[in-house]
Amino acid sequence: MQAEPKKSLVGEEYEVEIGPVAHGGHCVARTDDGQVLFVRHALPGERVVARVTEGEEGARFLRADAVRVLEASKDRIEAPCRYAGPGRCGGCDWQHAKPGAQRRLKGEVVAEQLMRLAGLTPEEAGWDGTVVPAEGDKLPAGEVPQWRTRVQYAVDPSGRAGLRRHRSHEVEPIDHCMIAAEGVSELGIEKRDWTGMDSVEAIAATGSQDRQVILTPKPGARLPLVELDRPVSVLRVDEKSGGVHRVHGRPFVRERADGRTHRVGNGGFWQVHPKAADTLVTAVMQGLLPRKGETALDLYCGVGLFAGALADRVGEKGAVLGIESGKRAVEDARHNLADFDRVRIEQGKVESVLPRTGITEVDLIVLDPPRSGAGRTTVAHLSSLGARRIAYVACDPAALARDLAYFRDGGYRVRTLRAFDLFPMTHHVECVAILEPAVKSL
Repeated sequence: MQAEPKKSLVGEEYEVEIGPVAHGGHCVARTDDGQVLFVRHALPGERVVARVTEGEEGARFLRADAVRVLEASKDRIEAPCRYAGPGRCGGCDWQHAKPGAQRRLKGEVVAEQLMRLAGLTPEEAGWDGTVVPAEGDKLPAGEVPQWRTRVQYAVDPSGRAGLRRHRSHEVEPIDHCMIAAEGVSELGIEKRDWTGMDSVEAIAATGSQDRQVILTPKPGARLPLVELDRPVSVLRVDEKSGGVHRVHGRPFVRERADGRTHRVGNGGFWQVHPKAADTLVTAVMQGLLPRKGETALDLYCGVGLFAGALADRVGEKGAVLGIESGKRAVEDARHNLADFDRVRIEQGKVESVLPRTGITEVDLIVLDPPRSGAGRTTVAHLSSLGARRIAYVACDPAALARDLAYFRDGGYRVRTLRAFDLFPMTHHVECVAILEPAVKSL
């Protein structure tokens, strides 16, 4: 006999006491019978009515929104954005929290992940427990930093641009995104008709006036004539290959960081906050303290941000190897670093390319892996190379903590850790961990 389908609990409401913050932009609560709820739009210590948005009877946990606040936290404010709230835009997680409280919550998440997955206290990680705002982002409650230089708009059936609702394909049409950088907002994406498009990505480069939109058409749809409020280059995503092709204008934007201009083509990866690239380069270089003549690896190197910074500092007798899987990013990195004959960029996955290089020792390593982390095998290989210092740049504290535990197995300890709030109003946080051999050689 087939088992009867479990009853959906979506729409059920529970009055609950909100517990600690959890990784992912929500807090933990329990129903009277012990069922775990992951509750968005709540803050620790509050009493709320939580309405279930996902889950069924017998599930390990349920997802829910706080739809009524019965006892509010002192950290609660009215969300500055009118599109924020239960069932609305999913782009921001903490619009309802004071800016200082947001950073405190992120710090609690980092600390919890370090302890749970790596067995590290903040003191053992050389971290003071704070999450530092980017320069210019420390604003009063109710004011929102305009930091997002890349915004992916979804398009609803009527052709209106908007943002996705949380864990949904549904579109929340908007007139203005408060966290969008000025260079994105001034394009006027939200005012145009995008009928036939699945999504429209807007990019406003940092340090240049380059503006770009990348259109993803629905199957069989024709591209619209793109007339925006500022000059802009246009690219399109091919519906069959997924490749990005130039329609008109430059196929790249020029980004400035660490005193250099970096070409970033076809919507490739670049840090989204305008201060992020410089903030992270500074943190990495202060942690590594590169010396003239040293050898270095830059893994998951993108368009060469850290490789260029390392090449500058190790001098003519030094050497830097960058490894990156994306073909276009490798082309851009080679272009961006063409004036350094001491830099080599290899294309491919780190776990495949690094063993083939024959490198058995290196002085410095920078790795900025994807959200999933580097993983046990790659960390074990890196630990065998004898680097005097390793800089790990992480956008996900869980992946960072897992990999730090693997590095400990490989004989490395965390010297310092710094956390930066480079994604205000969201749950995301960027960390830079500096590692060194646990037992220093004499």
